[in-house]
Amino acid sequence: MHPDRESSWTPPADAKDRPRQWRRILKLFRPYRGRLAVVGLLVGASSLVSVATPFLLKEILDVAIPRGRTGLLSLLALGMILSAVLSSVFGVLQTLISTTVGQRVMHDLRTAVYGRLQRMSLAFFTRTRTGEVQSRIANDIGGMQATVTSTATSLVSNATSVVATVVAMVALDWRLTVVSLLLLPAFVWISRRVGNERKRITTERQKQMAAMAATVTESLSVSGILLGRTMGRTDSLTGSFAGESERLVELEVRSNMAGRWRMAVITIVMAAMPAVIYWTAGLALQFGGPQVSLGTIVAFVSLQQGLFRPAVSLLATGVQIQTSLALFQRIFEYLDLPIDITERPRPVHLDRVKGEVRFEEVEFRYDHKGGPVLDGVDVTVPAGGSLAVVGPTGAGKSTLGYLVPRLYDVTGGRVTLDGVDVRDLDFDTLARAVGVVSQETYLFHASVAENLRFAKPGATDEELHAAARAAQIHDHIAALPDGYDTVVGERGHRFSGGEKQRLAIARTILRDPPVLILDEATSALDTRTEAAVQEAIDALSANRTTITIAHRLSTVRGADQIVVLDSGRVAERGTHEELLERDGRYAALVRRDAQLEPTG
Repeated sequence: MHPDRESSWTPPADAKDRPRQWRRILKLFRPYRGRLAVVGLLVGASSLVSVATPFLLKEILDVAIPRGRTGLLSLLALGMILSAVLSSVFGVLQTLISTTVGQRVMHDLRTAVYGRLQRMSLAFFTRTRTGEVQSRIANDIGGMQATVTSTATSLVSNATSVVATVVAMVALDWRLTVVSLLLLPAFVWISRRVGNERKRITTERQKQMAAMAATVTESLSVSGILLGRTMGRTDSLTGSFAGESERLVELEVRSNMAGRWRMAVITIVMAAMPAVIYWTAGLALQFGGPQVSLGTIVAFVSLQQGLFRPAVSLLATGVQIQTSLALFQRIFEYLDLPIDITERPRPVHLDRVKGEVRFEEVEFRYDHKGGPVLDGVDVTVPAGGSLAVVGPTGAGKSTLGYLVPRLYDVTGGRVTLDGVDVRDLDFDTLARAVGVVSQETYLFHASVAENLRFAKPGATDEELHAAARAAQIHDHIAALPDGYDTVVGERGHRFSGGEKQRLAIARTILRDPPVLILDEATSALDTRTEAAVQEAIDALSANRTTITIAHRLSTVRGADQIVVLDSGRVAERGTHEELLERDGRYAALVRRDAQLEPTG
């Protein structure tokens, strides 16, 4: 296992361009601008109501109480109570709407990333760890939850409160306002430093979380547990996981403590400001400065206290946003992944596919630096015909088969289906036309019926049973206590290899594709199980164009045409009998099979 391995894709240079990143973040909220406008109105109304309270208090202290105006006192007190009620109601409504918007943005991001990954070529997943992909969707997007659900609203709310409060403070006494705001630039500078520091640590932390998630996914799968225990590596894997977890502990502590002392200084200074205001007003009164009424001082301190909470929150929000930029950047990296296999702007749709497949001077390379995996392959499979592709390991057999359903795209030449380049066909036509049964059968952790219906969601029970009978697996399923409702287990581990293979064949029969790719579908099975699976394959292959990639030559002797690949090129072609007569590479492979057969 390789916990330090990352995807080979690197983000483009402009992924770190902050203005562009901000534009992309704001674009996420564009579909919900109507709701956000309502939130803005509620924030403004809440701020105005909150600012009104100190002015009501000033009138109580300077007018209502000194002059004994009981009626005015009652009205002002009632106004203060009403202000608190309105502020609370506006706050609840604001939270409801902003949280809903934030969760919708989270949903959009998750869906966009998942949809992007669904469109990636097979090559991307062969070089990227599953845990890394899962971490981007779960941890990175989950880590942004606070930002998109509450931080944005908090930013607007606190900024509005700060502006309204400062305006009110200036209206009361501009000189005291200047004293109160002298240190504000220093506070902003400190918060920006803290934000940048946390952003760097957050990037490291998310990478470590992705590495740990990948280790968990690999080592705690059924296959991983079997490998770890049979190799006696349980303690070693536990120690490795503990080491990664220890590194994550360190990063979490650093992330939470980054700038804590600096932010604590800001909190202390702002909490001490009321004392500074009392001291300043007292000195001014003692040394003949401008007179300030008691009501004005109390109202000003009340405003200042009201300023304290949103100002500190605003600085903390700035830090949170800086931290979240690292998460957004990781998500945008996946959204910017280049898609190798795309649909044409105006793709060809075939309502009925006959099944003729042609490989015309096909060339394929995994990358520009490596040599060709396939080079000049030219083969025709007529509709309803059968082609067997054989050859040594690494000859390019599976790659050739995967070009038909466009799991890869050719880098030279073309592959056609009924005379149409598969790159010109729409994805729906290809999905309906080409079925693949591979050696590595994948079954979901769901019931047998749900796994079969993945191929045809609307299939009836009778159709399921018919497909299972054709695949020689119905009797076994029916004998299970829960029948077709039996849960197959993680990756189908409740079933044997042959049973899983027959379930996969039944699933493909249910889909009924006119073209079938069999990628070494029986190579991992024993001779007896292979015979049962081969019967199912024969039923599946009837009246279909079949391309069989085979390791065991006993399964391909009846093919209409056999092609021998060697180093990506066609070395021989012909029927079984013709190739044996030539006594070339195919005949050598047959003799090798005959020698291996007694050992099973």
